[in-house]
Formats: sequence, C-alpha cells, structure tokens
Amino acid sequence: MSAEVGAKAPQVRPVDAERNVVSVPAAGEITVLVFFPAAFTSVCQAELCSFRDAIAAFNDVSAKVYGISVDPPFTLAEFAKRNGLNFPLLSDFKHEAIRAYGIEFPNLADIEGYTVARRSVFVIGKDGNVAWSWLAESPANEPDYAAVKSAVAAAK
Repeated sequence: MSAEVGAKAPQVRPVDAERNVVSVPAAGEITVLVFFPAAFTSVCQAELCSFRDAIAAFNDVSAKVYGISVDPPFTLAEFAKRNGLNFPLLSDFKHEAIRAYGIEFPNLADIEGYTVARRSVFVIGKDGNVAWSWLAESPANEPDYAAVKSAVAAAK
C-alpha cells in the first residue's frame, strides 16, 4: 500500500458526476476517502448507505467524505441518486487514485482484466497525512463504522 498511516496522503484528481475535477484530499480539512469496488453491488450499496446514515458524525467535526470507484461518472450519479447519498462520489475511471493509494484489486469476480478499487477507507488529517486506514481482506467485507468515526474524531 502506498498510503501508510503517518505518510503524506497522495493528492489525486478524480472527477465528480458532472465530470469536474476534484482534488482530494482537501487541503486543511479532515478528509475521509471511501474506496469501493463497484456501484450497484450489494456490499457497496450497504457500505455507502451506512456512510450516508452517519454523515452527521462527520459533519460535526467538519470532515469531508468522498466515495471513490472506477465506475464512470454517469453510473455514480445514478447510484448516488437511487441511494440518496449526501456526499460526493468521484470517478477514478483512469485508475490513477487506486494506483496512488496502492489499492488496485485485479480481476474482480474472476473477470480477467477487470481492475477495481480494493474496498478501503482512509482518514486524512488537516496536515495532509494519513491518520488511519482500513483495507478489506475481501470485497465482501465492510469497515468497522465505529472505528472510522473514532478515527475521524481523533484526526487533526
């Protein structure tokens, strides 16, 4: 993994649903990057809806939450709409962010060449350093949401 705890977080520039470039992490802010393999899959939907339902805890400490996958922006826009997501989803269709963070997951569902993001969460402090990270052992695993909230509350 390229984004170890304590190291400077890679600066990446995925695009939002309107294809605008978004630079993350946000300078001087606590940033939560939620990398997920694929929109419209059951585990990804459960994970992102859990972040949606907990957004107040992140807003209370002025943390910015972003979901990132390699899905196209159009797919992510529809996924966000159908699930009432209240934070931006960003498209890493060029795979630059997942390479920078060292979280490429090749051959999802045994489909040769289908590389996606390994399910992972990075909390980045206001100083731009990785304060906490979690990587799934399997695409079917979800993060410990209480641990994510604790990490965000402790981030500076």
